[in-house]
Amino acid sequence: MRIHASAAALGLSAITTLALTGCSTSTGPADTSRPAAAGESGSSATEALPLSSADLSHRLLAADELGQGYTRKATTVPSRDDVTVIGCPALEQLGGDAATGATLDLPRRAKVSFNYAGGNGSEVSEELYSDTPAKLSTSIGQIIDAMTSCPTYQVSMGSTLIDMGTQEAAPPQLGDEAWSLMLTFSGAGQRSVVKQTAIRSGTVLVIVAGSPALVDAHVERALAKAEPS
Repeated sequence: MRIHASAAALGLSAITTLALTGCSTSTGPADTSRPAAAGESGSSATEALPLSSADLSHRLLAADELGQGYTRKATTVPSRDDVTVIGCPALEQLGGDAATGATLDLPRRAKVSFNYAGGNGSEVSEELYSDTPAKLSTSIGQIIDAMTSCPTYQVSMGSTLIDMGTQEAAPPQLGDEAWSLMLTFSGAGQRSVVKQTAIRSGTVLVIVAGSPALVDAHVERALAKAEPS
C-alpha cells in the first residue's frame, strides 16, 4: 500500500477499481471486534511467528475451491495521482494516496481476485497479511477509525466524482477479532455495493471483499485455509 500507517486500504482500493470500470461491480469496521474467548487458539497463535509472503500465497483460495463459475483475474490496480477525498477529514489527512492504496503497508502479504460468472459483474477478492497480532490489530484499527468516521463522503478521480456511503455490518463470529462494512459507491449513473469483512486469527489477517453474497459465502472457507495451524 502506498499509504503509510496502513490507513484506508479497506474499501478505498475498491473505489479505484469501480471508477476505472465505470462502477461495473454489481450489487470491513468499528468497535465490533470479537475478543478471543477462553479456550480459543488466540494465545497460542499469538506466540507463533508471522508467515512469509510465500506461505501466505499458498493459503489463498483457488478458483476450484470456490465452486463452478469462478475465474481468477488480475489483481493489479493502476496507480492514480488525480485522487482527492472530499468531506472526510480522517481520510483527507492521509492525502490523495489514501484512495489509491491497494494493500496494507505490511511486508508479508498475498492477494487474489475472482470474477463470478453466476452474477452480473460479481467479484470477490481475498487479501492475507501476517505480522504480530498487535501490529495487525493496529493496522486494521486505523482503517476502521478512518472509514467509520465518515458515513458519507466523496472521492474525485480525474473528472469522475464518486459518492461514498459507509455502514457497519455485523461481523462474523470467527477468529480473534472481526469487522465488517457495507460500502456504497454511486457515480456515472450507477450504484454499487461492496461488502468487506476482515478477520484476525493469531498472526494472520484475512480480508474478503466483493459482492455481499459472495463474501458471506466464502469468508469462513478463506479463514479456515489461512489460519496458522
